[in-house]
Amino acid sequence: MDTFFRFLYEFLEQFFTSFILMFKGLVNGIINMFNIKEYIGIINFYKDDFSVPEWILVVLAIIIVLAIIGGLGFIIYFIIRKYLKFHKTVVEEESLLEEVASLNNQVADLMAEKESILAMKVSQLGLKPGESPEIEETDKPKEDVDTTKSRFPKLTAVDTEFAKYKIANYGDSFTLEELVETFRNFAASKLKLYYKSEMIRLFISALASTKLVILQGISGTGKTSLAYAWGKFLKHDSCVASVQPSWRDRTELFGYFNEFTKKFNETEVLKELYVAGYTDDIYTVILDEMNISRVEYYFAEMLSILEMPNKDEWIVELVSSSWPDDPKNIVDGKLKIPANVWYIGTINNDDSTFMVTDKVYDRAMPLDINDKGQVFEPIDTEAQDINYSYLDKLFSEAMKDNPISEDTLNKINEMDDYVIKHFRIAFGNRIVAHMKKFVPVYVACGGDEVDGVDYFIARKILRKFEQLNISYIRDEIDGYIEFLDKTFGKGKMKECEEYLLRLKKLT
Repeated sequence: MDTFFRFLYEFLEQFFTSFILMFKGLVNGIINMFNIKEYIGIINFYKDDFSVPEWILVVLAIIIVLAIIGGLGFIIYFIIRKYLKFHKTVVEEESLLEEVASLNNQVADLMAEKESILAMKVSQLGLKPGESPEIEETDKPKEDVDTTKSRFPKLTAVDTEFAKYKIANYGDSFTLEELVETFRNFAASKLKLYYKSEMIRLFISALASTKLVILQGISGTGKTSLAYAWGKFLKHDSCVASVQPSWRDRTELFGYFNEFTKKFNETEVLKELYVAGYTDDIYTVILDEMNISRVEYYFAEMLSILEMPNKDEWIVELVSSSWPDDPKNIVDGKLKIPANVWYIGTINNDDSTFMVTDKVYDRAMPLDINDKGQVFEPIDTEAQDINYSYLDKLFSEAMKDNPISEDTLNKINEMDDYVIKHFRIAFGNRIVAHMKKFVPVYVACGGDEVDGVDYFIARKILRKFEQLNISYIRDEIDGYIEFLDKTFGKGKMKECEEYLLRLKKLT
């Protein structure tokens, strides 16, 4: 055994001595690496023999050595920093896992406590635990709980309200020209809202041409007030839908079916449309700040529906299937959009809103309200009961009695050719169809045919020039103004010429 112990001693001594020498060598190497005194001694030994070029090489050698030392120091620092960061992450993960485990234990304790409370409650009711899954959890008054079976509670309430309703015939006998003055006097005498007769004339003509009217202009000129006054005048307050930037689809207008509550979240717009379906009165939906979100997002389906010539096809699907307790006028989950509703949008063209696209403008009638009406002494006038069928009849008669003259149509066709040739813009059949409704009603309201054509072209056709590069068409604008003066008469197309000159100033 003595021989083995001597062997083991010498064997281990060789290993540990080498290890100690390695560590000492590493320490001595680091010390010698930073032994500045030794470096200076070497330089002093050779300095007398160095020439000028050699001194430059000496300086370069010193810089290289310093760079190597700095690089090694940076690598060591980076490795230590990486290790500490990794170690900290591991510690944080372990801490989070411990916290999650603690929370799971707390949840388990709470669930156990809940089960014990429910068991006590069941025993108080004289039931065995698990006998019935339906346990009364609150003691709320009965009236706070929605006991309506229908998934459309608001529309079902409308059915109940109109169960015995009979459509009223108000015996209207006014003309469109009288309607203009009656509405103007009502707005001034009852609401202190003053509008020029021309503005009211344009507004009613716009209602005749399309179901979507856009009121645009600077803030504070009474855009929303005009639509509001129209609702008051008809004894049916306008339904105001304040458009939000988050509106992305039609559910913002009509609502949606909540799968959790099994109820349809009905909007005021949906209720207004449903009520309108029962009557022959006139209703108005105001889309306030309609371009604060993209109109095509939330109103696209309505734009398509309202373009259909057959009003029986004005149908929107609310839900995919019917339920036995659905409202009376919701058939197979679908609602027919009533024709006695107009949609009036107000827009501001500024940095906070989106540009209204051609798709919307082509289907709507835009009206500019850029100045306030002058105060005048009105005739005291009350609100009116007006049948939609009577107003629609007046519109139809106006279109029949005051069609655009052949001479004016020929001039419009000449202008169409001119615009296509010089600006590469065409009217389109939809715009012409709207014009043939707008202008005759404008005449029936007391306006002049050429003035109506002038306003319509300025708002519906020349507006498209804004999409062009104005600097390229600037020289063509003067020629177009000369063409208008020559074709329609000098100064006759005031709206068009003012618009073109304003457009020219933008360049």
